[in-house]
Amino acid sequence: MKTIEINSIVLAYLGDSVYENYVRLYLIKKGINHVKDLQEKSLEYVSAKSQARILKELINENFFSNKEIEIIKRARNTKTNSHPKNTDIITYKEATSLEALIGYLKLENNIERIEELMNKILKN
Repeated sequence: MKTIEINSIVLAYLGDSVYENYVRLYLIKKGINHVKDLQEKSLEYVSAKSQARILKELINENFFSNKEIEIIKRARNTKTNSHPKNTDIITYKEATSLEALIGYLKLENNIERIEELMNKILKN
């Protein structure tokens, strides 16, 4: 199966774990040593609202390639019947599309681009 043919929600499932791992490593390397503090600080990056905001900022900066924009749009337009109670469906879809892109890049073994994206997000 080609990566591009994988369901966007499945890509987002993978991308979520990759994204969260980068955020956790970043916060631990910053010297945050308490789990409660790590969890609170991680919300600046891992909540649907934060991910949607980050995605919009990166789109406005023309950070993504045309291929990446295609993946983002496909994921954003994927039909879904549910979303978390603490966010609206649009925000959820935008956050999911960022995660789907990361999942796609991971399956394509494009670690360099994931690093570039995460460094931009985490402003390293």
